[in-house]
Amino acid sequence: MMRWGNSGQAADSFYQVRPDCSQNVPSTKFKIKAGKTLSVRKWHAAFTREGCLDIASVLSRIQRGGVHPAIRGEVWEFLLGCYDPGSTFDERDQIRHRRRMQYARWKEECKEMDSHVGTGKIITAPIITEDGFPIKDPLVLLEATSDTQGTSTSSSGVEVSDSTNRVIDRQIIDWKLTLHQIGLDVLRTDRSMVFYENKENLSKLWDILAVYAWIDKEVGYCQGMSDLCSPMIVLLNDEADAFWCFERLMHRLRGNFRCTQQSVGVENQLQHLASIIQVLDPKLHDHLETLGGGDYLFAFRMFMVLFRRELSFGDSLYLWEMMWALEYDPDIFSTYDETGAATHKIEGSKPKVKSIRQFGKYERENMKNGANDGDGPVPISVFLVASVLKENSPKLLQEAQGIDDVIRIVNNVNGDLDAKRACAVALKLHRKYLKKMQGKKPKTRW
Repeated sequence: MMRWGNSGQAADSFYQVRPDCSQNVPSTKFKIKAGKTLSVRKWHAAFTREGCLDIASVLSRIQRGGVHPAIRGEVWEFLLGCYDPGSTFDERDQIRHRRRMQYARWKEECKEMDSHVGTGKIITAPIITEDGFPIKDPLVLLEATSDTQGTSTSSSGVEVSDSTNRVIDRQIIDWKLTLHQIGLDVLRTDRSMVFYENKENLSKLWDILAVYAWIDKEVGYCQGMSDLCSPMIVLLNDEADAFWCFERLMHRLRGNFRCTQQSVGVENQLQHLASIIQVLDPKLHDHLETLGGGDYLFAFRMFMVLFRRELSFGDSLYLWEMMWALEYDPDIFSTYDETGAATHKIEGSKPKVKSIRQFGKYERENMKNGANDGDGPVPISVFLVASVLKENSPKLLQEAQGIDDVIRIVNNVNGDLDAKRACAVALKLHRKYLKKMQGKKPKTRW
């Protein structure tokens, strides 16, 4: 069993960086600390003999010190709502089996539309025209696994499309048009990691994103999704399990990717951010408006990929699990399975009365203050971005003479952001904001 020092054990060995990239990635601040980090032993001890999870004790430990990397994948399945903490080992085995079968069916459906799915190949150039005609000889494929068998190639060594017929179905055309963009993004995602030197892992990432783009036709695929999906591939060995974790994460975030000619998907969160800064730091808000940044679009990237670009890989995972633990709702499993946009209904355990301890600290504050409006509570990510702006408020006020300066200052937090401190400041801002908003409400006369 691993022994931990008092100062904490570095977690870098779990997410190794290629030697040639070590100077270009932020260092990891996350430490595995005895008595704070959710350990393997504490995790196993949180289950009853039947398999029901004491989620309250788990949330408390995660909020103090994150999750040990060795169990991160299975913990995330609960945090993201893949499983109800009240379910048994047998019930989860049944759900897991059904989900794996469902993913296999969806993947086979995609393979019937495009033969490259599931072959270890990654498409990196268009394979179809806008009007549905196949492009027969593009520079399309990356050999994602050198020992792939059963694929036909042309004399030039480049695989060609089996289909010579025009595709008529608009949904299939739109899906096939995204496949090369997914491929290009996959090749750029977390390439500093040793994990992705194994090309089978790259093809897993491409397959999952291709399948998701097909089943969630309203959103499809957008840039940034590969950054959100990549950790699932790293943490969960089974491709189907990784898919379902990503699918559950997208339940939270898919609204960010809904864009029209009139608005960007994250517009609601940007508006919430503007309101929060206006209440908590009116001088900064006025300054940003004067510079033309009152729409807060400079914070777009933080929302889209949840600080993946501002933190090391390990620290971004730490931040994510802290966020999810803080805003955890024990009804998340039943809520997602009943109203999910991309999934079919999957049976789960019967709902039970939930103790307040089973909710995350952030969610408890919302419940106490009646902050859950018709669109649901403001995500904690909005207060995390607010914490970054508040921490940099003096610099923004003194140095920012234009919107380019704002972008430069905000982007300079890369590698310097402390996940635990950011969460603590976000909670503090959240309480302060709720208090101020409560004070603005008109008093009821009896």
